[in-house]
Amino acid sequence: MAAETAYSVCPHDCPSACALEVDVVDSRTIGRVRGGTSNPVTDGIICAKVARYAERVHHPDRLTRPLRRVGAKGEGAFEPISWDEALDAVAGAFAEAAGRYGAETVWPYLYAGTMGLVQRDGIERLRHTMKYSGMGRTICSSVGKAGWIAGCGALRGTDLREIAESDLIVLWGVNAAATQVQTLHHATNARKARGARIVCIDPYETATAKAADVHLAPGPGTDGALACAVMHVLFAEGFADWEYMRRYTDAPERLQQHLSERTPAWAAAIIGLTEDEIVGFARDYGRTERAFIRFGYGFTRSRNGASNLHAASCLPAVRGAWKHRGGGALMATGDVFSLDRTLIEGSDAADRRVRVLDMSRLGAVLAGEAADLKGGPPVTAMIVQNTNPAVVAPESAKVRAGLLRDDLFLCVHEQFLTETARYADIVLPATTFLEHDDIYTSYGHTFLQVARRVIEPLGECRSNHEVICALADRLGADHPGFRMTAWEMIDATLAASGLPGAEAVHAAGGRDCAPAFEAAHFLDGFAWPDGRFRFAADWEALGALGNGMPSLPDHAPVIEEADDRHPFRLVTAPSHDFLNSSFTETATSQRKQGRPTAFVHPEDCAAHGLRDGDPGRLGNGRGSVVVHAKEHAGTRRGVVVVESIWPNAAFVEGIGINTLVGAEPVPPTGGAAFHDTAVWMQAERKAAE
Repeated sequence: MAAETAYSVCPHDCPSACALEVDVVDSRTIGRVRGGTSNPVTDGIICAKVARYAERVHHPDRLTRPLRRVGAKGEGAFEPISWDEALDAVAGAFAEAAGRYGAETVWPYLYAGTMGLVQRDGIERLRHTMKYSGMGRTICSSVGKAGWIAGCGALRGTDLREIAESDLIVLWGVNAAATQVQTLHHATNARKARGARIVCIDPYETATAKAADVHLAPGPGTDGALACAVMHVLFAEGFADWEYMRRYTDAPERLQQHLSERTPAWAAAIIGLTEDEIVGFARDYGRTERAFIRFGYGFTRSRNGASNLHAASCLPAVRGAWKHRGGGALMATGDVFSLDRTLIEGSDAADRRVRVLDMSRLGAVLAGEAADLKGGPPVTAMIVQNTNPAVVAPESAKVRAGLLRDDLFLCVHEQFLTETARYADIVLPATTFLEHDDIYTSYGHTFLQVARRVIEPLGECRSNHEVICALADRLGADHPGFRMTAWEMIDATLAASGLPGAEAVHAAGGRDCAPAFEAAHFLDGFAWPDGRFRFAADWEALGALGNGMPSLPDHAPVIEEADDRHPFRLVTAPSHDFLNSSFTETATSQRKQGRPTAFVHPEDCAAHGLRDGDPGRLGNGRGSVVVHAKEHAGTRRGVVVVESIWPNAAFVEGIGINTLVGAEPVPPTGGAAFHDTAVWMQAERKAAE
């Protein structure tokens, strides 16, 4: 019997939110997954790891029954139990903890393992109705968003479909060959059709860099200096659009004066590029009206990440590139979706007096550090959905120590027995996106999409929405959202937002929420009261940690610099075949990635007694990790790249790479500086024996 085609949406934490066509073999089995051809952004293109999603959804290690821990935490010894037993145990533990310490002792913890709004954010409804501790979602995007908003005022920009009209496409801090594959697809099409040039800015040679016409490799955390030097050239050589700036920006004269000393020579000494490379890029950008910059989050994951992004986002304002189709820039598209999420998140039940804990400071929170607990009780009960913090969170040794606490009750709702799940008291089996209904926005394009369940849930798996509603019932939480199915909630959310219903949006293959060209390019004004792009950023208005950040674009020397003891800068870049810690369980992705690997320049390998394939130890004051070295001429001297996120157990000593990454809050919003770590490196001969 021929497979039928069902339509769905990729839920993973990637800007693309790809429209999908799924071959359905029967009610419990899928075949091949393809990119949706009716969606003009997806355009039939998806990444290889999602194309082989059958390998993941039908994986023999999928969790299928609720489990109760019978061994030591972290040991992975569990016994199967019924759903009623499991939910009663979780609700009972939460009630007992709240009775002893107050409701804030319970901390629901989540992130973006699914980007579907109902299944991801319904846990917030339980949090708000029960007055459990809040969670600051800082671990990924908060710093980058602040950097963009500092100038533009809103998360929108040039539509990716305009790449077809671009003559210069700059991929800055994004490996589009691994995530955002459509961006590279559209860029290469523009190169074929109109001779567009592609520039990749990344500290090491990625697959995207290989596909580009020009690769610039600034040192990690130095992008602000590069942006300043480029703008210096734009002003000095007559490429700055003064008519545009006087109409649309706040302080062009101050900016020009400020940048007069930020010369290419000044920047070259900071970033490690030659003056010719900097000037060449600046002139190419200056001569090209239809110049488009696609920013990624990679270069914002630094202690100066927000100011770096703000500095780079000034380029199209100085050049006046926003005026032209195919010009301008894009960071994220979140503000194009005007959805009323009250029903999903239960925000009408929120109490602003409840403390909000920083998710990036998980280790410190679990260690009971007073400043991180914000004067409240210790965290003694948690439920985790959509994330794997034992691997993903910074200072992961401290996180794992906290998860081992005997007085911490932990429930993990997961598809696989992840390392976080191994620390749990109760593990609940979760559906994949193909086994539940949801609604999706995107942070890379403008399509609102609705997806129906494609196949039946595996075994006894239940969706996040079902679990949250069942716990609410046992805990006495009251909210209309707890009495609705996921589909009913999608339909009601769309109605509250003044949009067509769920069935209509699903049948249409999504709804394009793109603003008009003038709004997308801010030609009707930037999203500030005066309508002007802000060269002079008001950081303190954007976050509690904004004091002391550079107002005008600059290089902020606050990164974890290399020194005599720690001569290398570590970048934990995304791998091609994983997505954060997802897909690490699939055999094909494992085979393609091989093993945890440190990319090191051959001369640095030789200087430290390492040969290709040798185990080496990376370390700093937070710990040390053994990882095999790979000689890689495309990595800068003084930089080590470990593509992630491999499970901790995949490393030689069972200690993962985020052990080395600090959890100090990044200004102005807080967040983790995953690509801003100083380390030492040495040969580790014993590990080879």
